[in-house]
Amino acid sequence: MKVHFIAVGGAVMHNLALALHKKGYNVTGSDDEIFEPALSALASRGLLPPEPGWHPGRIKDDIDIVILGMHAKPDNPELLEAVRKGIRIMSFPEYIYEETRNKRRIVVAGSHGKTTITAMIMHVFRNLGLIFDYMVGSSIKGFDTMVSLSDDSSFAVLEGDEYLTSALDRRPKFHLYMPHIAILNGIAWDHMNVFPTFDNYIEQFRILTEKIADGGTLIYFEDDPEVKKIALSAGSNISKKPYRVHGYFQNREGFFGATHSRIVPLKIFGEHNMQNLSAAKEACLSAGIAEDDFYRAIESFEGASGRLQKLFENGNGVAFLDFAHSPSKVKATVEAVADRYPRSNLIACLELHTYSSLSAGFIPLYRGTLDRAAAAFVCFNPHAFEIKKLEPLSKEKVREAFGEKQVNVFSDPSEMFRNLAGKHFKSPVYLLMSSGDFGGCDLVRTAKGLLSA
Repeated sequence: MKVHFIAVGGAVMHNLALALHKKGYNVTGSDDEIFEPALSALASRGLLPPEPGWHPGRIKDDIDIVILGMHAKPDNPELLEAVRKGIRIMSFPEYIYEETRNKRRIVVAGSHGKTTITAMIMHVFRNLGLIFDYMVGSSIKGFDTMVSLSDDSSFAVLEGDEYLTSALDRRPKFHLYMPHIAILNGIAWDHMNVFPTFDNYIEQFRILTEKIADGGTLIYFEDDPEVKKIALSAGSNISKKPYRVHGYFQNREGFFGATHSRIVPLKIFGEHNMQNLSAAKEACLSAGIAEDDFYRAIESFEGASGRLQKLFENGNGVAFLDFAHSPSKVKATVEAVADRYPRSNLIACLELHTYSSLSAGFIPLYRGTLDRAAAAFVCFNPHAFEIKKLEPLSKEKVREAFGEKQVNVFSDPSEMFRNLAGKHFKSPVYLLMSSGDFGGCDLVRTAKGLLSA
């Protein structure tokens, strides 16, 4: 099988390329820009394109399938050449479905917690020696790639992203996966560039419930009113399992999950993670895993990369990195860290990076999200407004959007970190939140610097 990737540098795209290469397929690809970690990962397998850019000559007659990434535009020269030659063109969600169509698919959806829940299920399955396919939106400890496809697995665990599939297919990705077990963990408006109203956004999750296979299962967070409304209106051809935040407590010894009959020491923390854990537990039980086995396996789960990931810790304090970027995610993450470190000074640092977070009509939704922090810092890159074709926001507008609490606003992440370095907070816990990369800053080095005083 010969497969060519258009926009091979994407997070899932390059991992799918690696997975197919591992299966023995002949894999090629193109992209106009490829950054780390995709750059090194592709190069190490000999899959890095010989030069950047789009080259119609790479679309050979013997290619079986072209896999099209979201980064590619409708007028992409390689895409047009593939169309001209009549080569089969698929998005990566279409391809993932084709590869897993004879397997039992678990699809994790929701505005927050998708990656962590998916990673929890993957961790439990692997810990119990199960063979399964997977696709997840972040690197997970113990897994070489973010995508794996095999010929001898009976399950597929898939993170269900609601963003659009490709330039040729404007459906949300998760509409293509046709789950047997679906998780709906929470709904908070996001991606306003493609879902201009909250009602339009909610509708995508309702449609997802229609895609669940007859006799399948919808696992839903019943304390989210929008989720509950969708679940209760879903068809009678599926079973419905509600869940709530798992019981927990914390002390100086650590963070513990708790039920009426057991106490489980955990390596993760935060109420939002206890919601995630409940979802993962119900999915695993629906897949036939015993409750005792689930709890034994979940004890060793350390989280997904970039999800409350510990960057550095010493006697002075600790620094975490989190993917939080939407208002609900930012608030939940700040509260989790504030609760876990009540005797420390929480220093919250947020980069506004997404289309929604940089939009004048959306940014007021951040009001109050950083209030639990002892000090709050927000940064953005002015160039991002040009790229996303948005009207620039002033520092004053950003400061006003976050509310009455004093928020330090910077138009350069490096300037923000330089300012932080001169503050010398007592017993600090630095929480760096972004779906971007803070302008390419070396965050581990930055964390060590901030905690070196």
